Amino acid sequence: MQAISLRIFITLGLLLAAGMGLAQDEPQATRAEEPTLTEAPSDDPSAETADEQDGQTVAEQPPSLRQAYQREFAFLQGQKADLERRLAAFTDTAEREQSRLQADIEALERELIDLTAQADRLEDQVFEAERSVDSAGENVNLLAATFQQAEVTVDGYQAPALEGDSIPREADVQALFAAVAGELDQRGRIRAESGEFFLADGTRVGGEIVHVGRVASYGISERGAGVLAPAGEGELKLWNETSAEAARALAAGQTVDPLPIFIYENLRTEVEHSTERGLFDKVAQGGVIGWIIFGLGMVALLLVLLRAIFLWRAGRSTGRVVDRVEGHIRRRDREGALAVLDKRHGATARVVATAIRNLDRNREHLEDIVSEAILHESSHLNRLGAFIMVIAAVAPLLGLLGTVTGMISTFDVITEFGTGDPKLLSGGISIALVTTEMGLIVAIPTLLLGTLLSSWAERIKDDMEQAALRVSNQYSEAREPGQPAPA
Repeated sequence: MQAISLRIFITLGLLLAAGMGLAQDEPQATRAEEPTLTEAPSDDPSAETADEQDGQTVAEQPPSLRQAYQREFAFLQGQKADLERRLAAFTDTAEREQSRLQADIEALERELIDLTAQADRLEDQVFEAERSVDSAGENVNLLAATFQQAEVTVDGYQAPALEGDSIPREADVQALFAAVAGELDQRGRIRAESGEFFLADGTRVGGEIVHVGRVASYGISERGAGVLAPAGEGELKLWNETSAEAARALAAGQTVDPLPIFIYENLRTEVEHSTERGLFDKVAQGGVIGWIIFGLGMVALLLVLLRAIFLWRAGRSTGRVVDRVEGHIRRRDREGALAVLDKRHGATARVVATAIRNLDRNREHLEDIVSEAILHESSHLNRLGAFIMVIAAVAPLLGLLGTVTGMISTFDVITEFGTGDPKLLSGGISIALVTTEMGLIVAIPTLLLGTLLSSWAERIKDDMEQAALRVSNQYSEAREPGQPAPA
């Protein structure tokens, strides 16, 4: 189509160029061919013959270039119209085809959305199926474990043999429930039989044993009766002698309300009386580090008591010192005030005495002297405080050290003996837990009391400074009339 359009444009350009050239040559040719109107007709036969020959020549002359171009132009016009009709038809066909393709695309998009949703649903179904398979596998494993446990706990029951991932049959499950129901019925009964058990002093005696299912037992003999507890290896021992009357009544078939009972799980493991552990027993569980923390706690307690007593003695004399010397200061009797202070001991008395000795100095100098005296007494007020704070900081670190030591000991035992016997692991676990607990028990109150004592010491320093300033103000107010105040 592009080649045809190019041909049309080239042809039109040639026609325009030829038409312009023809328009320039046409007047001359017309004038040359037009006969002269004033020319008379000739009677000469030869002339007529010549005219006839000329007419015959004109009649036989081929079409002119203009006519040829006109015919070519008309042909091209027809070609153009035909091409325009074909172009319109092609455009209409293309539009219909585009609409059809767009509809197909939209249909495919909808189908893609439907397939995607269907794929998501299938994926969810696959996930649910996998979960169902996993759950079914877990149920099968649980059921197999139930069969094995029933074989151990239910007398006379033989569990079915399950190989691989085989699923138990319905008959096997029904047989399991029937065996368990029979065992529960048997164990729920109270039965009496002859047997032997141990008394509290370890003596084996014979008598009657009343079993309440397989969870509790009562022993009755001539030497003792009462609730029985597991003694290990299938044996029973007397647990509580005060329940002798209840045991005899139960053996006689009487109802006992309330019924003293000791419920046990099995008779293979001995049950011992739980005893209350004292402070030193608990400290002993922490090992060497536990004793170190305990010693630091005792030292911290002693230091806190000593510092509290010292600060109490230093703080209670502050108000009394000022009251005792107030009369001498108002009389401007510094010697008498100093004599009173010499009889008293304490940081406040020393600071006030220093202030009285320098009352005749200017105010700024006096404040510097009082500050220096308080600074000198601070070393006495702050003593033992640093040791208390050090213990408060070290105690939890020692507890952490005990925890690490206990865990290392536990892992050593696990490496050597495994995890079959929990008693082997109890030593390391006790060190790990008890030392941490003891470290915190020592650190928390020590830190709290140390901070409170430090605040108390700071308050005493403020009181000493106020006492010195109060003496200075009293002395300034009591100056003699006409005497200028110190600059």
